Amino acid sequence: MSDDRPIGVFDSGIGGLTVLKALARRMPGENLVYFGDTAHVPYGSKSPAAVARYSAAVARFLAGRKVKALVVACNTSSALALGEIRAAAGRIPVVGVIEPGARAAAAATRRGRVGVIGTEATIASRAYTKALLDARPGLAVKAVACPLFVPLVEEGWWRHRAAALVAREYLEPLRRARVDTLVLGCTHYPMLKPLLQRVMGSAVRLIDSAEQTAWETEALLENSGGRRSARAGRREFYCSDAPKRFLSLARRMLGLTVSNVTLHPFDI
Repeated sequence: MSDDRPIGVFDSGIGGLTVLKALARRMPGENLVYFGDTAHVPYGSKSPAAVARYSAAVARFLAGRKVKALVVACNTSSALALGEIRAAAGRIPVVGVIEPGARAAAAATRRGRVGVIGTEATIASRAYTKALLDARPGLAVKAVACPLFVPLVEEGWWRHRAAALVAREYLEPLRRARVDTLVLGCTHYPMLKPLLQRVMGSAVRLIDSAEQTAWETEALLENSGGRRSARAGRREFYCSDAPKRFLSLARRMLGLTVSNVTLHPFDI
């Protein structure tokens, strides 16, 4: 039997497309439906109550698309709203991005010194610190909020000199802490990966949770018998505001042909 239902993926904006790309690369035969809540981006500067409200609304929309699994490709939502998302999704299994990334970082660090960068809300939640210490007790964890990174990426400025200036300022405490592994605790941040690597130095391992999240989603579907047996799946894209801008950035980020983005605003 082949389960043709799609995998749902969502983020506050375009950053979660890095997770969608990893899912498509690992499981090219699966149908994927993506929602970017561009009307409310960034989630990282919002209150926990607002993040929960927006995340639950998106989860209900994707549940209505009859998805067979829901990937929360947003670290802020994963940190603050998994309970509300699971309640909105009902029986649909939900995969967050924090624990897969934390496990990968805990396994990768050589000296037990791990840095985490993320939105203000993600860092304030201490979700990564807890997940890292659960995965490997005794780690020295240094977490730094980088609130300007998301708007820079959403503006398409990941190669702009302004991004370089901001990155050097934000990452200096992590350089002083001599971390050997750095978790990119926001799905927008992989677009800044070459810049972050230059600032941190080649000896620091950067952890992007997208690949690990894709692996865990694949394992979930394998174990439940929910895989789709096909060579190529379809891709659907929705956003809550500015679909033309979403389309332009999605094409640049994915390096793939994104033919259409459907506007679906939320009245919340």
